[in-house]
Amino acid sequence: MGTPYGTLPASSPEPQRKPVSLPRLQDMRERGEKITMLTAYDATFAAVADAAGVECILVGDSLGMVCQGLASTVGVTLETMCYHTESVVRGLRRVQGTAWIIGDLPFGSYHESREQALRSASALLQAGAHMVKLEGGGWTCETVRFLVERGIPVCAHLGLTPQSVHALGGYRVQGRDPASIERLKHDALDLQDAGAAMMVLEMVPAALATQITAALARCATIGIGAGKGTAGQVLVMHDMLGINLGKNPKFVRNFMTGQSSVQAAMAAYVAAVKGGQFPDDALHAW
Repeated sequence: MGTPYGTLPASSPEPQRKPVSLPRLQDMRERGEKITMLTAYDATFAAVADAAGVECILVGDSLGMVCQGLASTVGVTLETMCYHTESVVRGLRRVQGTAWIIGDLPFGSYHESREQALRSASALLQAGAHMVKLEGGGWTCETVRFLVERGIPVCAHLGLTPQSVHALGGYRVQGRDPASIERLKHDALDLQDAGAAMMVLEMVPAALATQITAALARCATIGIGAGKGTAGQVLVMHDMLGINLGKNPKFVRNFMTGQSSVQAAMAAYVAAVKGGQFPDDALHAW
C-alpha cells in the first residue's frame, strides 16, 4: 500500500511477527534491549510507525499542542483522547499491526477520585488502548494501585509533567536539587510498588534517570530528554520529523534529515535507539 509516508504492508510481512505484549516489553527490559516509543494520533501515522518497527505507540495528550494548536496539554478532553485512540487502533488493524498502544489520561480525568480514574481508563481501553498513562507521583500511587488491581496496565510519568506546567513554572528540567532528586527517586519506587509497569521520565538529568532505572526491579523506564540510561526512549512524532509548530527541545534529533520517507525516518529512530546512538547524553547535561 503506497502512501506519501512510505510503503505500508497490506499484512504482516513476517509470519513470526507477533503483537507486542507487556511480558515481551518486560523481557526486553530484563535483557537490556532498548524499547522504542513514538506518539501517533491517527490511523496512517500509527501504521507507518508500526511498519518501521516501533514497539510502543503513545496516543499522547501532546496532540493538544501538535494537532489542535493549544498552548499546553491542559485543554485536551477524554473524548478527544478516545477519538484519537480509536483512529490509531483502526490504522493498526488495517495493516495487522503489532505495536503496544498507550493512551494518555488527560488533565482532569483522574484527579477527582479513583472511581473517576477507573471510568476514564475504561473508556480508553474500550477505545482500543492496551495501557493508560497518568502523570505525577505521591497521590497518584493509590490511583495506580486501584487501576492495576482491576486489570488495567499503567504507565507512570515523572519529571516534567506537562499537565502541571503552570504549577512547575513552565517547561523546566526537574530533579536538579537534592530535595527534588530524593522526591523523584521515592516517587518512582512507590509507583513501581503500586504496580506501574512502565514509567516515562521526562527532562531529568541523565545521571538521575540512570539511577532511577537501576533502582527499579520491574518497571521499564522510558526517557525523553533524560539521557540514554533508561530502558527505552520516546519522542513526540512531530518533533522527530521536524514539523512541529515551535522550536524543538535541544535533546530532539530531526530524523527526517537524509531520509526519503517518514517510515525511513522512523526506522532510523528505532535503529539509533537500539544501537545506542540516540539520545546523546552530552545534550542532557542539565
